[in-house]
Amino acid sequence: MSTLMSIVSVAAVLAAASAGLAVAADLPNEGNYDYQVCYTRNVTRIDFSGTHRGYSYEESGTAVSNPPGGMFDADTVRCVGAIAVFNGKRSGTSICEGAAKDGAKRLTRFQYDADNKLVRDEVAGTGKYEGMVTTGTVREVVQPKEVKPGTTTFCNQATGTYKLK
Repeated sequence: MSTLMSIVSVAAVLAAASAGLAVAADLPNEGNYDYQVCYTRNVTRIDFSGTHRGYSYEESGTAVSNPPGGMFDADTVRCVGAIAVFNGKRSGTSICEGAAKDGAKRLTRFQYDADNKLVRDEVAGTGKYEGMVTTGTVREVVQPKEVKPGTTTFCNQATGTYKLK
């Protein structure tokens, strides 16, 4: 019986060690990222007229990278923002915090530029994200759908490059 228990114990230790190696595998210091986040957004709106409106929001979701295990995979993401739309032109800022399972965090700002395009800017990071630089784009892949008054769901895809410190 003790021999069987020893074999089982050795097998369990080997399995745990190999799983630890897979989890501990570090991502390269630079490369590409491609991930999707499906958000639930709570919105407070002011619909002043057909040409003037604004809203603030809080949203959250979890990143899923392509391929699995890539940069930002399984990060939880939460954002707050305020957007104004005057005569078809958007303005506003969103601030998002991404948190990895190891506790590392990143703070990202999104703003609309003069051409009404969303611009992404890494502001700060902790842990493995400290000093990170990214370039890239964000695009909507699932259009917002109201699930109840004031709450919508939608999905965005972010792609680009990253460089760690």
